[in-house]
Amino acid sequence: MCPDRVSAAYRFDNEWHLPAPSDQVYAALADVERYEQWWPQIREVHWIDPDSGTVRVRSLLPYTLDLVLTRDSQDEAHGILRVLVDGDLQGWCAWQVASEGAGTRAVFSQEVEVTSPMLRRAPFAIRPLLRGNHDHMMRSGERGLRRFLT
Repeated sequence: MCPDRVSAAYRFDNEWHLPAPSDQVYAALADVERYEQWWPQIREVHWIDPDSGTVRVRSLLPYTLDLVLTRDSQDEAHGILRVLVDGDLQGWCAWQVASEGAGTRAVFSQEVEVTSPMLRRAPFAIRPLLRGNHDHMMRSGERGLRRFLT
Protein backbone atom coordinates (compact mmCIF):
# COMPACT_ATOMS: atom_id res chain seq x y z
CA MET A 1 0.00 0.00 0.00
CA CYS A 2 1.24 3.51 -0.78
CA PRO A 3 2.15 5.45 2.39
CA ASP A 4 -0.01 8.42 1.38
CA ARG A 5 -3.09 6.28 0.94
CA VAL A 6 -5.45 5.49 3.81
CA SER A 7 -6.40 1.83 4.08
CA ALA A 8 -10.01 0.82 3.58
CA ALA A 9 -9.50 -1.96 6.17
CA TYR A 10 -11.12 -1.78 9.60
CA ARG A 11 -10.85 -3.78 12.80
CA PHE A 12 -13.64 -3.44 15.35
CA ASP A 13 -13.80 -4.98 18.82
CA ASN A 14 -16.73 -4.53 21.16
CA GLU A 15 -17.72 -6.13 24.43
CA TRP A 16 -21.25 -6.45 25.72
CA HIS A 17 -22.14 -7.39 29.32
CA LEU A 18 -25.65 -8.80 29.46
CA PRO A 19 -27.75 -9.85 32.48
CA ALA A 20 -28.88 -13.13 30.94
CA PRO A 21 -27.53 -16.70 30.85
CA SER A 22 -24.96 -17.39 28.14
CA ASP A 23 -27.12 -20.00 26.41
CA GLN A 24 -29.90 -17.41 25.92
CA VAL A 25 -27.44 -14.80 24.63
CA TYR A 26 -25.85 -17.33 22.28
CA ALA A 27 -29.24 -18.42 20.94
CA ALA A 28 -30.28 -14.80 20.31
CA LEU A 29 -27.02 -13.98 18.52
CA ALA A 30 -27.20 -17.18 16.45
CA ASP A 31 -30.75 -16.32 15.31
CA VAL A 32 -29.84 -13.67 12.72
CA GLU A 33 -33.34 -13.77 11.26
CA ARG A 34 -34.70 -12.17 14.47
CA TYR A 35 -32.06 -9.39 14.69
CA GLU A 36 -34.57 -6.98 13.17
CA GLN A 37 -36.73 -7.41 16.29
CA TRP A 38 -34.11 -6.04 18.67
CA TRP A 39 -31.35 -4.34 16.65
CA PRO A 40 -32.76 -1.20 14.98
CA GLN A 41 -29.88 -0.83 12.48
CA ILE A 42 -30.52 -4.28 10.99
CA ARG A 43 -33.15 -3.32 8.44
CA GLU A 44 -33.68 -6.55 6.45
CA VAL A 45 -32.58 -10.17 6.57
CA HIS A 46 -33.29 -12.62 3.74
CA TRP A 47 -32.02 -16.18 3.57
CA ILE A 48 -30.25 -17.39 0.42
CA ASP A 49 -29.73 -20.93 1.72
CA PRO A 50 -29.37 -22.54 5.18
CA ASP A 51 -25.87 -21.07 5.67
CA SER A 52 -26.09 -17.62 4.06
CA GLY A 53 -28.30 -14.62 3.65
CA THR A 54 -28.45 -10.98 2.72
CA VAL A 55 -28.56 -8.28 5.37
CA ARG A 56 -29.23 -4.56 4.97
CA VAL A 57 -27.70 -2.38 7.68
CA ARG A 58 -28.14 1.34 8.26
CA SER A 59 -26.96 3.31 11.26
CA LEU A 60 -26.45 7.09 11.54
CA LEU A 61 -24.92 7.71 8.12
CA PRO A 62 -27.35 8.13 5.22
CA TYR A 63 -26.05 4.96 3.56
CA THR A 64 -27.38 1.40 3.69
CA LEU A 65 -24.81 -1.39 3.65
CA ASP A 66 -25.82 -4.39 1.56
CA LEU A 67 -24.07 -7.47 2.89
CA VAL A 68 -24.01 -11.20 2.29
CA LEU A 69 -23.25 -13.19 5.44
CA THR A 70 -22.13 -16.82 5.19
CA ARG A 71 -21.81 -19.06 8.23
CA ASP A 72 -18.16 -19.95 8.82
CA SER A 73 -18.30 -21.42 12.33
CA GLN A 74 -21.08 -22.10 14.82
CA ASP A 75 -19.79 -23.86 17.94
CA GLU A 76 -22.23 -23.54 20.82
CA ALA A 77 -20.05 -25.58 23.22
CA HIS A 78 -17.31 -22.94 22.89
CA GLY A 79 -19.65 -19.95 22.43
CA ILE A 80 -18.34 -19.14 18.94
CA LEU A 81 -20.32 -17.65 16.06
CA ARG A 82 -18.46 -16.47 12.96
CA VAL A 83 -19.60 -15.37 9.52
CA LEU A 84 -17.82 -14.33 6.35
CA VAL A 85 -18.92 -10.95 5.02
CA ASP A 86 -19.23 -9.92 1.38
CA GLY A 87 -20.88 -7.03 -0.41
CA ASP A 88 -20.23 -3.40 0.60
CA LEU A 89 -17.80 -4.83 3.18
CA GLN A 90 -15.60 -7.89 2.77
CA GLY A 91 -14.05 -9.90 5.58
CA TRP A 92 -15.48 -11.58 8.67
CA CYS A 93 -17.18 -10.93 11.98
CA ALA A 94 -17.50 -13.14 15.04
CA TRP A 95 -19.07 -13.40 18.48
CA GLN A 96 -17.45 -15.10 21.46
CA VAL A 97 -20.03 -15.71 24.18
CA ALA A 98 -19.09 -16.75 27.73
CA SER A 99 -20.65 -16.80 31.19
CA GLU A 100 -19.63 -13.92 33.43
CA GLY A 101 -20.91 -14.16 36.99
CA ALA A 102 -24.70 -14.27 36.79
CA GLY A 103 -24.67 -12.85 33.27
CA THR A 104 -22.84 -13.10 29.98
CA ARG A 105 -20.00 -11.39 28.21
CA ALA A 106 -20.36 -11.27 24.42
CA VAL A 107 -17.27 -10.12 22.52
CA PHE A 108 -17.75 -8.97 18.94
CA SER A 109 -14.77 -8.81 16.58
CA GLN A 110 -14.78 -7.75 12.96
CA GLU A 111 -12.14 -7.35 10.29
CA VAL A 112 -13.46 -5.94 7.05
CA GLU A 113 -12.43 -3.90 4.08
CA VAL A 114 -14.78 -1.36 2.56
CA THR A 115 -15.53 -2.39 -1.01
CA SER A 116 -18.29 0.11 -1.79
CA PRO A 117 -16.87 2.63 -4.29
CA MET A 118 -18.86 5.45 -2.70
CA LEU A 119 -17.46 4.78 0.79
CA ARG A 120 -13.90 4.44 -0.54
CA ARG A 121 -13.88 7.88 -2.23
CA ALA A 122 -12.83 10.07 0.70
CA PRO A 123 -10.95 7.79 3.10
CA PHE A 124 -9.55 10.57 5.31
CA ALA A 125 -13.00 12.05 5.88
CA ILE A 126 -15.01 8.85 5.99
CA ARG A 127 -12.83 6.82 8.40
CA PRO A 128 -13.91 8.61 11.63
CA LEU A 129 -17.51 8.69 10.40
CA LEU A 130 -17.54 4.92 9.79
CA ARG A 131 -16.03 4.28 13.24
CA GLY A 132 -18.65 6.52 14.88
CA ASN A 133 -21.39 4.87 12.85
CA HIS A 134 -20.21 1.43 13.99
CA ASP A 135 -19.95 2.53 17.65
CA HIS A 136 -23.52 3.87 17.59
CA MET A 137 -24.79 0.66 16.01
CA MET A 138 -23.08 -1.51 18.63
CA ARG A 139 -24.38 0.55 21.58
CA SER A 140 -27.88 0.38 20.13
CA GLY A 141 -27.57 -3.37 19.53
CA GLU A 142 -26.49 -4.00 23.12
CA ARG A 143 -29.43 -1.99 24.48
CA GLY A 144 -31.82 -3.78 22.13
CA LEU A 145 -30.57 -7.25 23.01
CA ARG A 146 -30.70 -6.41 26.72
CA ARG A 147 -34.42 -5.50 26.35
CA PHE A 148 -35.09 -8.51 24.10
CA LEU A 149 -33.67 -10.95 26.66
CA THR A 150 -35.71 -9.62 29.60
